[in-house]
Amino acid sequence: MSENSQYEILWKPIRENLEQTLAHITFTTYISGLVPVDVDGTRIVLKTETEFFAKTIVHQLKDKIKAAIAKADTGITDFVLMVAGSDEPYYRPDNEEFDDDYTPVAVDPRFTFESFVAGKSNEFVFAAAQSVAKNPGANFNPLYIYGASGLGKTHLLQSIANYINLHKPSLRVLYTTCEKFINELIDSIYLSKGNNRDLLARFRSRYRNVDVLLIDDVQFLAKKQAVQEELFHTFNALQAEKKQVVLTSDVPPKEIATLEERLRTRFEGGLIADIQPPDTETKIAILKQKAFERKAVIPADVLEFLARDSGTDVRTLEGRLTKVVFAGKLHEQPVTMELAMTALREAVSEEHETVTSDKIIGSVCSFYKIGKENLLGKSKKKELVQPRQICAYLMCEIMNIPLVSIGEAMGGRDHTTIIHSREKISNLVKVNDRIAKEVEDIRNMILKQ
Repeated sequence: MSENSQYEILWKPIRENLEQTLAHITFTTYISGLVPVDVDGTRIVLKTETEFFAKTIVHQLKDKIKAAIAKADTGITDFVLMVAGSDEPYYRPDNEEFDDDYTPVAVDPRFTFESFVAGKSNEFVFAAAQSVAKNPGANFNPLYIYGASGLGKTHLLQSIANYINLHKPSLRVLYTTCEKFINELIDSIYLSKGNNRDLLARFRSRYRNVDVLLIDDVQFLAKKQAVQEELFHTFNALQAEKKQVVLTSDVPPKEIATLEERLRTRFEGGLIADIQPPDTETKIAILKQKAFERKAVIPADVLEFLARDSGTDVRTLEGRLTKVVFAGKLHEQPVTMELAMTALREAVSEEHETVTSDKIIGSVCSFYKIGKENLLGKSKKKELVQPRQICAYLMCEIMNIPLVSIGEAMGGRDHTTIIHSREKISNLVKVNDRIAKEVEDIRNMILKQ
């Protein structure tokens, strides 16, 4: 008898119990397609076709399946749920993360007011963010920060969260991205149509029972009327209780396409602060701060050189510094103007607009000798995860496109996943010479093609 047949024997009486207790449409939609693929101790491992099916099963049918398992009395005590194409369980009974429909967005502890370099271009918005953090709900409510990508909006938003968590721990602070807010709302609406009708109420309670709500990238509200409606009521509920709201966006409220008038007036009812590109003096100060964090010694003339012709965003500036610091490590010599000019020669002269996501993906696949399908898939194997993160990092560094577009190119991943990958590799190249060299070699492959 094959292993699959053994798993099927264990699963059959459980499935029959479920067929007797569930509505026909529920059983045929979600249960009949489940395939037993393994046994983990006393837990049967089941596979479903899509993540949507998995989410529905966990939130609506988990207890029914457990009851059917107990009634079958086959020695199986619980179940593990997999999604086709993924090597990691979507649900395990000993992983509490999947017992709730919400996983908070992590706040980076490195993003503090102390590590933010303020200059003429951003001193006003910096002061406003500090004021809100020190006295939530008292001034500038809401605080709306807008500016181009890479100027420090997320840094300031998370600095507010970190400051309040440290100095006012009794306050409930919730930081999220607009994309996550949208996805959670959609999930709660669809899943509430089943047995778990309280999911939408739980979603609303989570966002409305806080003291400080921080939402990143609200430009993604464009053309999403149902989401705007929900945020409007959330906004009103918080303001009625004098709770603090802080929002960031690439554009001012009036430039968000099809933003409802009533929501626009709410956004404009507090303080709107734009964050401008840093001037040369601020760029040099930022470079000094970043060099200090990396314990790198960079001469003043090199700092000035790096600040010149570096574009308008801080990430590009940091990328230039990374390249020079790595060159010093690679050649085992102090950073000099000559070394910096050599390291940046291609970066200064090349026009990156011609680099496409396909070119970067192809270069990463070629370097690591893996297929595009595996790179963009959902496997959590280390030999795939790190190249995938490096690919996302290089897209952020080289291509001037929104994070959401990078996520789409990377197999439909969300905004927060791309941010995590970018930050992960950005940190690794500072401390891991092997990773730094691999990233640099791939970058050279891309720019020379």
